Amino acid sequence: MAYESFRREDYNALGDDEFRSLVRQFLAENHPADIRHPAKRLHWDAAAPWYMILSETGWLAPAWPRAHGGMGLEPSKHLIYVEEFERYGASRAPDHGIMLLGPLLIRYGSEEQKARFLPRILSGDDIWCQGYSEPNAGSDLAALRTEAVLDGNEWVVNGQKIWTTLAGDANSIFCLVRTDKSAKKQEGISFLLIPMDTPGVTVRPIINLEMDDEFSEVFFDDVRVPAENIVGNINQGWTMAKELLGFERIFLGSPRQAANALAKLRRLGEFYGLTGSPEFECHYVAFSMELEDHQCLFRQIADRLRRGENLGPEVSFLKLNQTTLYQRITEYGLHLMAEDGALLHPIDGIRDLGMVSQFMNARAATIYGGTSQVQKNILAKNLLDLP
Repeated sequence: MAYESFRREDYNALGDDEFRSLVRQFLAENHPADIRHPAKRLHWDAAAPWYMILSETGWLAPAWPRAHGGMGLEPSKHLIYVEEFERYGASRAPDHGIMLLGPLLIRYGSEEQKARFLPRILSGDDIWCQGYSEPNAGSDLAALRTEAVLDGNEWVVNGQKIWTTLAGDANSIFCLVRTDKSAKKQEGISFLLIPMDTPGVTVRPIINLEMDDEFSEVFFDDVRVPAENIVGNINQGWTMAKELLGFERIFLGSPRQAANALAKLRRLGEFYGLTGSPEFECHYVAFSMELEDHQCLFRQIADRLRRGENLGPEVSFLKLNQTTLYQRITEYGLHLMAEDGALLHPIDGIRDLGMVSQFMNARAATIYGGTSQVQKNILAKNLLDLP
């Protein structure tokens, strides 16, 4: 397929409406129909064709500078890109390398690291996963114990990571590791890149309630990694990790999950003949008003991002508010389904019907990316000045 009609020297030179129209055309002409509106996160074998289309068209890394193979979108255009992908129901390609590692390497990586890793992310040769959480270091991430000890020109890594998304599909993992046990816990952490085929790396899938293995445990037993795979300065990994977490909370605070669940709730109401009934309409309108409030807040914070302003701790409210609303919508949807709520698969095979998968995902949504309790503590301490 010829993709030249979608390539631009400067996408930012387009007006917002013109760029939005281009994104809509791109999705309509290129997104595989069979993976639109996926009920769950796709594994690499299902998502790879879409990833490669994005790669071949140069649309894979919207926020990366053009010098590094990205689209170079300014914040306003990037938000349009995200909004239209969500509106269309585009599947989420494995994006830890694109969304998290790539921007970090561009800012903190050495020239050799950029030249080595960035092209392989764009080509799909390297698929990355994130090694942060540990069995006793989830909400308190700085308590991590996975250790890296320098031995000549190699780091020797021992420890365990857990809840590692799509680790079974990845061939590389970026990890927070402890490189100074005597320092304060936030000050002795480094950011290390590890090939998954290194001897001593073991991946053990975690099967969830949907019988899916999106998450895994990853074990490191005397894993030897080249010394040059440290990103930035030794013992400065926590500073970089906080930047990634802040960006992740903007993404997780997007209205997309709650909006998609609300649209599905409407379809459920129509399927069961409940639209027009006082009880259904009361819930639906209340959820709609709360979603509109959240969308207004998201746009306000997004406008600050467009202006290039730094985002403060209030970004935590986005994640907290969105995931709580997402839970409540899916709970009511499961209530409407009654005995159909015991089915993992969509009702009558209709992809847009059913709420079970979203209900279970909504439970996890208040945990991953920082638990709701952690978000409340951040807001209490930094905005309300509580002890």
